[in-house]
Amino acid sequence: MKVGYVALVWRPNSGKSSFLNALIDEKVSIVSNRPQTTRKSIRWIYTDEARQIIFFDTPGIHESQDDFNVRINSVAVRSLADADAAIRFVDASRPYGAEERKIDDLVRSSGKPTIRVFSKWDVAEKGREAEGGIPLSSVDGTGMKELLGAVTELLPEGKPFYDEDYYTDQDPHTRVSEIIREKAFRLLSEEIPHGLYVKVEDFSEEGNLLKILAYVVLEKDSQKRIVIGKGGEVIQRIWTEARVDLESVYGRKVFLALRVKVDPHWKKNSKLVDFLLK
Repeated sequence: MKVGYVALVWRPNSGKSSFLNALIDEKVSIVSNRPQTTRKSIRWIYTDEARQIIFFDTPGIHESQDDFNVRINSVAVRSLADADAAIRFVDASRPYGAEERKIDDLVRSSGKPTIRVFSKWDVAEKGREAEGGIPLSSVDGTGMKELLGAVTELLPEGKPFYDEDYYTDQDPHTRVSEIIREKAFRLLSEEIPHGLYVKVEDFSEEGNLLKILAYVVLEKDSQKRIVIGKGGEVIQRIWTEARVDLESVYGRKVFLALRVKVDPHWKKNSKLVDFLLK
């Protein structure tokens, strides 16, 4: 069979996570209308009788001089270097700009064989052409089969690295934190999500019950009031939506204790940032 690693290279909010979720048919990656949702490179594994493709789910590449965001960009660059091939996502619903040209230069300089796809094709401007690429929609399935075939052609033959029922290498703590962070991204005002991370303090099993203690960690005291909300309304919604997803993922009842705390220096903690981005 064909087996190999494929880096997903994209501008933030270009439909990459929706593609992965549709392809693997699991809730595997954060889907948000806010940019720069993905922070680390995670492997998602697609296996059928003909191939095993290990996708590097990398952060979107974007223009920023902020130290934290520069380090996020470096995660995507490292993943591209380690891959056998790349899929270059172009958001068909947005104008082509400086970030897109920067990504093109990066992909060219890597020398990796690359497939160009035009994502969100279902909402692209009428009459737009997919110049030199594959039109792709995770909503109606346009281009999915063609893209899988094109990727397969680029991969070497070999034995699978993972059992066929594996679809991610995420550890449980990371999986839980990403699910909670997705809910925070969706429900909070624009400036807050990029100033938070989720720390899973405890993950334990008690019979058929999964017990989780997690903290939403913020940079500022002023953010805490917003995250908690009036009468605890916002954090309650984050808790409820996260627990529903966790019970679906793990197939058991989940007791989730979700708390909020402030650490104004967390982005300057190099060991913590290394852990969050590794």
